[in-house]
Amino acid sequence: MTEATTVLVDARNVLRSQWPNLPEEELVERTRAWGERHGHRLVLVFDGTAPGGIVGAERLDGRTTLVGSGAESADDWLIREAPAYPGAWLVTSDRALRAAVAPHTSRLIGGGTFLQGLDD
Repeated sequence: MTEATTVLVDARNVLRSQWPNLPEEELVERTRAWGERHGHRLVLVFDGTAPGGIVGAERLDGRTTLVGSGAESADDWLIREAPAYPGAWLVTSDRALRAAVAPHTSRLIGGGTFLQGLDD
């Protein structure tokens, strides 16, 4: 059995990749369904507070973790924590974040590309 890939999601970046912006709860639910279909573990990182008033990391289920970054930015959280997820994929269109986290990831996916593929 192969180990599930962890997908680190810069959530607000993905939300802003379409107009009108996708509601937070819809992103969480569509991403959870996508992760279930494809067998991935998910870490959705929101600047400040994640849906449900979450600050810090909270597991929603065996596959999905929501993170509210609190006083630090989601980018800073992802830069600090990405090394703990070797081989993870990073979802963001933020070029500086991609450059900082790329050495710790096996795949980079743009926010809009990810959003468009959630129904696959």
